[in-house]
Amino acid sequence: MNAVVRAGMRDRLIVGLDVPSVAEAEKVVAELGDAVSFYKIGYQLAFAGGLEFARDLAAGGKKVFLDMKLLDIDNTVAKGVENIARMGMSMLTLHAYPKAMRAAVEAAKGSDLCLLGVTVLTSMDEQDMIEAGYEYDPHTLVLRRAEQALAAGMGGIVCSAEEASAVRRIVGPNLAVVTPGIRPAGADRGDQKRVMTPADALRSGASHLVVARPIVGAPDRRLAAEAILKEMNSQGGI
Repeated sequence: MNAVVRAGMRDRLIVGLDVPSVAEAEKVVAELGDAVSFYKIGYQLAFAGGLEFARDLAAGGKKVFLDMKLLDIDNTVAKGVENIARMGMSMLTLHAYPKAMRAAVEAAKGSDLCLLGVTVLTSMDEQDMIEAGYEYDPHTLVLRRAEQALAAGMGGIVCSAEEASAVRRIVGPNLAVVTPGIRPAGADRGDQKRVMTPADALRSGASHLVVARPIVGAPDRRLAAEAILKEMNSQGGI
C-alpha cells in the first residue's frame, strides 16, 4: 500500500468544512484541535475566502482535501492542477472523465498531490441518473469510472461506501478510496441517498472517510469526532 492508504485512522478521517465563512471554519478547527488532522474544503467555503484558508491550514501542518470537482478542457484542467499542487494541498477532486484525468495526472507529476476521480455523487440514485441522461445505473457507472481512473494513473476514487468494496477490487490496494456520505448509526441522512456507517465503510474497502454534518453540526464537535475515530479504530488494522 502507498502512504496515502497506509495512513493511521486520524489521517483517514476527513472533516468536511461545509460552513459559510472562514470565521466559522476557524472555529471548527479550533474546537477539534489535535483530534483531527485532515479537512475538506468545497465550494461553499472556497468562494468565501476558503482558498487562502486552505493554504493557511496546509502551512500550519494540517492536510487539506480541496473538493473542486474540476472538469474543463485539458489545458484548463492542467493549469488549475499545477496551481493547486503549489498550494500544498493533499487531495484534489475532478470529475472522472478520462481526458480530464489524463491531463490532471500529467500536470501533477512531481508533486505530492493525490488526484481523486469523482464517480457518481452520493446524493444521486438511479432515477437521478436516468433524468441526467446516463445509460448506466450508479453502480455500473462507478465501476466504469474506477477502471478509467486506474488506467489514467489517478491517486484514488471518490465513491459511495456502498460501492467501495467493488471499487477496491478494481483499483487494488494502493489507490485511495474516499467515501463521503458517512453517517454514524442513528444520524440523519440529510440529502445523502447512499450512506454507510464508519465501521462498515472501512470494512468495505474505504481508505478515507469524509464526515461533515455529524461532526460540524454536533453540539460538541470534538466529542463527535472522537466517537467516530473510536469506531474507526475498532476496525484494527483495516
